[in-house]
Amino acid sequence: MAAKKGNKYAVGCTDRRPPLYNSVIELQSKIDEYFETMPDKRKTVVGDKVVDVPVCTISGLAYFLGFESRQSFYDYEKNEVFTYTIKSARIRIERMYEQNLSFNNPTGSIFALKNMGWIDSQTLDHKNNGESFNNISDAELIDRITKLATSGKEDRA
Repeated sequence: MAAKKGNKYAVGCTDRRPPLYNSVIELQSKIDEYFETMPDKRKTVVGDKVVDVPVCTISGLAYFLGFESRQSFYDYEKNEVFTYTIKSARIRIERMYEQNLSFNNPTGSIFALKNMGWIDSQTLDHKNNGESFNNISDAELIDRITKLATSGKEDRA
């Protein structure tokens, strides 16, 4: 048994703290409460009015649920009982960031989505009809380029 100090476990003990949520229903109910109340807000100018706009974040949800860190929130996802519930909550937040991409300044949403696994990249294919230009001699490369250039002229003639 681990040594306890008051109600807290001593540092370095092997026993874990009791879970924050004992059932999926209890966790889902609290998650739904977060999305219904949206406790975090930011001020935004709409026309000539300043309005409060709800802001939804992973860290905001984790804090609302009573976790001491985002990692603890993510650790709950590793428990097969809570996997679907946590993934579902995360995708709801991801969806909100995705919706923000259509507004004037989506930079913050782009950053958040990249941290959620989205990828912003280009792939360039440096090949000619499926053949790489890297493994041919300079003379053969010049010959191929000349043929490509003159084939367009023949079509136009």
